[in-house]
Amino acid sequence: MSIDSHCHFDFAPFIDAPEHYLTLAKDVGVKRIVIPSVGERNWHVVEQLSRQFDELYYALGLHPFFSHEHSGHALPLLKERLQKVSQYSDAYRKKCVAVGECGLDFAIVNADKDQQIELLSEQVTLANQFDLPVILHCRKAFPELMAVLRQNSPIAGGVYHAFSGSYQQAEQLIDLGIKIGVGGTITYSRASKTRHTIASLPLVELILETDAPDMPISGFQGEPNRPDRICNILRTLASIRMESESVIEEVTTLTTAELFRISL
Repeated sequence: MSIDSHCHFDFAPFIDAPEHYLTLAKDVGVKRIVIPSVGERNWHVVEQLSRQFDELYYALGLHPFFSHEHSGHALPLLKERLQKVSQYSDAYRKKCVAVGECGLDFAIVNADKDQQIELLSEQVTLANQFDLPVILHCRKAFPELMAVLRQNSPIAGGVYHAFSGSYQQAEQLIDLGIKIGVGGTITYSRASKTRHTIASLPLVELILETDAPDMPISGFQGEPNRPDRICNILRTLASIRMESESVIEEVTTLTTAELFRISL
């Protein structure tokens, strides 16, 4: 079995036919999916989806790309929501597996960098308070991200989603207990730096993701990505690491389940 550690299953087309897309995923062995949130506007949706379907789990966070949507009350509301979840019965409480998607996105035109840094730092604090890992997003802000994480290290670890950096950057993350999210980027032969880095890292530090409906797989450009296409990423990963698909599937699944405390 596989776990898609990062899929926006509350977005179209999935939200319009969740049973159909879950069936496609299960048919290729994807038995668990983690849905990160982007802000207050979809916290309720990701929670309800996870309550409705056993295969789905979720995270609560404030995505940096949507910083313009986050009011001055966003952090207190997130803390309030996490506190509420912590008081649920075990079955529902364990469905919330992380704080995220959070991070820094300085690729945004006129990005409010100070606001983003404050939101990230406070979300790491909340993750530590509620003993949850973090799901990290980062574009053009790696030094600043590392500065935040070194100042306030995530106690329960986390994952750097959609990694496309250098081996040295990956090592810095791993040293802080952050796993490396491997997605569709490696399915493109032109992504030689990322492919080489992913091939060189210890397998136990990697987890698989689609970022569906974004981050399309090679050969499916122009189409919404889907959780079932994790098998394409798995196949490519096995090829560039020259390891068996079964071993990679087993190790990455166990690593993901351990990070997010998901029952297999």
